[in-house]
Amino acid sequence: MPEPVRSIPQLAPQGTTKRVVVAASVLACVIAVGLFWYETSNAPIEPPSHAKLAFVGSESCAGCHQAETKLWQSSQHRHAMDHATAQTVRGDFNDATFDYAGTHSRFFSRDNKFLVETDGPDGKLATFEVKYAFGIDPLQQYLIEFPDGRIQALSIAWDTRTKEQGGQRWLHLYPDSAITHNDPLHWTKLNQNWNFMCAECHSTGVLKGYDAAKDTFATTFAEISVGCEACHGAGSRHVAWARGKPASRGVDDGLLVRFDERTGITWSASAGTPTPTRSAPAAALRKEVETCGRCHARRGQLSEDWTPGRPLSETHRVSLLDRQRFHADGQMRDDEETYNYAPFKQSRMFAKGVTCSDCHDPHSAALKAPGDGACAQCHAPDKYQSPAHRHHADVSPPPACPSCHMPERRYMVIDRRHDHGFRVPRPDLSVQTGAPNACNDCHRDRSANWAAQQVETWLGPGRRGYQTYAGAFHAAWSEASDAQALLAAIAASEDVAGIVRASALAELPAPIIDLTRRGLSDSDPLVRLGALDGLEGAPTDQLWSLAASQLTDPVRGVRIRAAELLAAVPAARQPAADRDKFTRAAAEFVDAQKLNADRPEARTALGNFLARQASADRAEAEYRAALKLDPSFAAAAINLSDLYRQLGRDSDGERVLREALSVSAQEASLHHALGLTLVRQKRNEAAIEELQQAAALDPGQPRYAYVYAIGLHSAGRRDDALAVLKEGLRGHPDNLELLSAALNFSREKGDAVAALEYAEHIGRLLPGDTRLADVIRELRR
Repeated sequence: MPEPVRSIPQLAPQGTTKRVVVAASVLACVIAVGLFWYETSNAPIEPPSHAKLAFVGSESCAGCHQAETKLWQSSQHRHAMDHATAQTVRGDFNDATFDYAGTHSRFFSRDNKFLVETDGPDGKLATFEVKYAFGIDPLQQYLIEFPDGRIQALSIAWDTRTKEQGGQRWLHLYPDSAITHNDPLHWTKLNQNWNFMCAECHSTGVLKGYDAAKDTFATTFAEISVGCEACHGAGSRHVAWARGKPASRGVDDGLLVRFDERTGITWSASAGTPTPTRSAPAAALRKEVETCGRCHARRGQLSEDWTPGRPLSETHRVSLLDRQRFHADGQMRDDEETYNYAPFKQSRMFAKGVTCSDCHDPHSAALKAPGDGACAQCHAPDKYQSPAHRHHADVSPPPACPSCHMPERRYMVIDRRHDHGFRVPRPDLSVQTGAPNACNDCHRDRSANWAAQQVETWLGPGRRGYQTYAGAFHAAWSEASDAQALLAAIAASEDVAGIVRASALAELPAPIIDLTRRGLSDSDPLVRLGALDGLEGAPTDQLWSLAASQLTDPVRGVRIRAAELLAAVPAARQPAADRDKFTRAAAEFVDAQKLNADRPEARTALGNFLARQASADRAEAEYRAALKLDPSFAAAAINLSDLYRQLGRDSDGERVLREALSVSAQEASLHHALGLTLVRQKRNEAAIEELQQAAALDPGQPRYAYVYAIGLHSAGRRDDALAVLKEGLRGHPDNLELLSAALNFSREKGDAVAALEYAEHIGRLLPGDTRLADVIRELRR
């Protein structure tokens, strides 16, 4: 029987930047992709249908696999989670104290129990028992069980580093904030809940066991930490095979997957070439990367039916490259954890066939050699460790390979993690896009321009490296007029990594039909998902012909996304031959949301789906359930208000938005939605106040400034409207909505000079627009 979890954390919805408020269809928080069409020799071994699989525990493996077990025992995987005992708890529970946001917390022990006195869910001091130690290096968190089965992660953690490194102290994971009991990030609240946020990746064989009717958890795991079966899958058939008589053993050893991608593979360099090549092309399905990606990716779970070696998109929704989590050049941001999978998928290393165990021992997870030794396995030291390559002859010790090619980003205050994109330093991209670069990570007192000039002096102009798409994503995220063309070129290039092509398809301001069709037929499921994402908001008369084939896609995540989109097509307009396909895929979508029914994102996604299906009562119930889970969740409030708009119940919509604002007053999208609701009620003065709030709270959203300006203009405040447009254009100089409104308002005012300036600016963005050319000729007279 799985061990019950008695007495932690993190996720973000998937969406594209074209939508201001769209709940994540499956709680995307990670990343991975893989080609679905398996080569025969690399296909995962499917268990026979009559065999019932069960977890057997790592101790069952140790008898035969002693060397691997010894390595695993020393790993962080082994210590991902432990029962709280004197042997596992690293923190100071000797009546230690810690002050944060007005709360004086105390850590102590009594009767062999580890206790903390701190603020509880009501903000009052209370004493809680620590049930589990969570992690080991460079910090350890502590988990506390509540009567309803929730397990929550304390935000005060123990720094396990040595004193010389600054450790052996208590620290708060949000040191620059003041997180109190009514904040979703408080340790007792939704976003610090272990059952959803952490359990799947810190234990083995986890079943969440959430009861939506009772709002309780009965989470179980087969093994408390990350054991053998977390990667190899349930081992009962393999153990039965191993314990059988040798003479009776068949060829099938009961393993669910063979990680054999490196079997018989060599890397060799040609004469005069310092970097070797793989002796055979990499398999279509990269089983190691897909298996590791389950936890080393930003992703959300679709199903608990996970089997190692299958494409991650079968059971998880992988996060694409978006502005919330990545810089334009694909580097991970330091304010949003993205883990290693997405960066690695972008790398030349991945493209050339490198896999996780080329660098890391698969059982200890340690590098195969210290220092630069792991790199030197393939990259000739006499070339790549020479002063001629490093250009830092006067620095002792010289920079290590990761310093320049795997820059660190810091998470959870002290946890430094290397970006696995393996990119060359591009300070010129910092100048162009604002992305960080390895040079200025060290030379913080110098500018990116200085660093770019230095690199050009060493290496000459035109040094681009493998990842060459920063300009396209920067254009998209800054609303440049050439974004569509630049993204289309990236999406169409077979030389670009799949995850990047997928992201480009998702970011296209408007779908390009030929590109979308190509994306939907791509062998990489992530590209197919990106193509579907790009269809969000497309006319329903186009959707079915484009996306219906994905209802029977071989990868579950693609089928689910297709069903979510196609729910917008009325049943009467669905071809009869496809209705059963839609019904089956729609059921998978609903199941995925029910798996995550403890999250407002999933309840809102299901509400959106039901609203598209014209099931208003059920959609309303899901939105209400989302707001009960998190009253500050703006997407649920806005979508519920919009549902009421469709039902002619704007007064109810207003009430919902005001309730959400009472707990989330700084959320610009709520003010914007309330302003629009008040406009429909012809309460224009109150509406303008809300629209102004939205524009002020989020100047990064030009739509808010545009709508606010339109409201002012409608109220006769034309000069104020122009002032708002001009302010918006300072931050978004190429935004066509702002420019068009400024042109029209200036013409109306009789300011031909300003109107011509705006018209010519639009003309540079939209060359060939004949109507605009007529306007420009008229203004020049």
